[in-house]
Amino acid sequence: MSYIKLLRHYIAVFTVMIIASPANANDIDTTINNVVQPFTDAVSSFIFYSIHINGTDVPLIVCWLIFGACFFTIYLGFINIRGFKHAIELVSGKHTKKEVDGEISHFEALTAAVSGTVGIGNIAGVAITVSLGGPGAIFWLMFAGLIGMTTKFVECTLGVKYRQINDDGSVSGGPMYYLRSGLEKRGYTRLGKFLGSFYAVSIVIGCLGIGNMFQSNQAYVQLLQVTGGTDSFLIGKGWLVGLALAVFVALIIIGGIKSIARTTSKLVPFMVLLYIVGALIVIMMNAAELPRAISAIFVGAFTMEGVTGGVIGIMIIGFQRAAFSNEAGIGSAAIAHSAVQTNNPMTEGFVALLEPFIDTVVICSLTGLVLVTSFPTETLMNGPLSGIEMTSAAFENSISWSPLPLSFAALMFAFSTMLAWAYYGTKAWTYIFGESRGKEYTFCIIFCVFIIIGAAVKLDAILGFADALIFVMAIPNLLGLYIMAPEIKQDMKEYFLALGKAESEQN
Repeated sequence: MSYIKLLRHYIAVFTVMIIASPANANDIDTTINNVVQPFTDAVSSFIFYSIHINGTDVPLIVCWLIFGACFFTIYLGFINIRGFKHAIELVSGKHTKKEVDGEISHFEALTAAVSGTVGIGNIAGVAITVSLGGPGAIFWLMFAGLIGMTTKFVECTLGVKYRQINDDGSVSGGPMYYLRSGLEKRGYTRLGKFLGSFYAVSIVIGCLGIGNMFQSNQAYVQLLQVTGGTDSFLIGKGWLVGLALAVFVALIIIGGIKSIARTTSKLVPFMVLLYIVGALIVIMMNAAELPRAISAIFVGAFTMEGVTGGVIGIMIIGFQRAAFSNEAGIGSAAIAHSAVQTNNPMTEGFVALLEPFIDTVVICSLTGLVLVTSFPTETLMNGPLSGIEMTSAAFENSISWSPLPLSFAALMFAFSTMLAWAYYGTKAWTYIFGESRGKEYTFCIIFCVFIIIGAAVKLDAILGFADALIFVMAIPNLLGLYIMAPEIKQDMKEYFLALGKAESEQN
């Protein structure tokens, strides 16, 4: 049976099972949530093990990410700032060369990876962050995005350097490959194999959370808002929305990274521009509130009031949401960047550092400004709304009809994120079970089924599950990056020497 026929058969059977169930749709959603919640609680408590500092619980995994981003930024001489102009030049095609290995261009690699980070979290996640940490959390979210650019630079450079070119010309790469081969090169063969396998297993499971269920869940919530809220005809039909999303995702991911990149290279610039323009319009309409909002963000970042743990509590909230948003230190984006057409891995490292800037410094910050200029701090932190509902209400306060285009943007964000994470999960799956089209198709089916499940469960189960399973991937990834840091520093020096020589010859 062909993959398409098998996928159609699987979805048809799943749909019939739901329709034929004697329970109504609300019971189905509740049942799924009750099954997922205990598992989510257990996983979250293990991964987010915390220590008590200054009256707040500080998750050690978040400290691991903060230290990593700070270390690489200083160790590599603030390459996130020094290399920004060169990154723009590479994406624009200034240094493009012919006859190189890979499947997609620098721009396509960037948009494919950005599609995996610019998701519902940029709309819903920022609102959740502000509701927990107040406006000050936005400052730390932006700061985390800036230093996270360096971490992304390191992991994506290594992703290309240690990628595997398959017999059919396709590319397989990412943390599982550079952990295995990079550490073996430095004499840590057993450790490399263990960390590579651990990462692959983690991302297979993790992609079903952040890149799948969380996205379909929040897309469904936004659709409820624009179709009547509690009176919507979609109440209790989350599985139906998920089914529709699953079908569209399946039609694209069966073509691999080339098909995904063709889609994201057109979709990502459009949806990002649409959202940025909409956010700027709302901010300009609330221009009178802008000084208060900026003051609240900067003063709130260092306040000792309103949040458990004061400054440390606010900082942790901002960093945790930034990591959820741009995934710097998680290593996932390196899988997409590994498919780029280049023979110099360092070039893709520069391109990759643009991701956290676009995702967190620009889009998340704009969302934060929309929220803070639209509502007073008390409403943001103690109001009845949360997540994407709060962001939607902020847009609606200024533009009455904005929930409709916002819903469209949310759906596009969710859709593009699922495309990227389906590819990440597929590459990890084939790393574990071997390269073959059949094994790729098997994972695609699993991924699409979880899209349906995600739209049917409640936010509390989804958010905890997604947060926990994305952060666990940072453990093996950053450990490997620390070990290979001298290698990256040396490669960077050689790259700049060669670049300077080439530019002097041209002049």
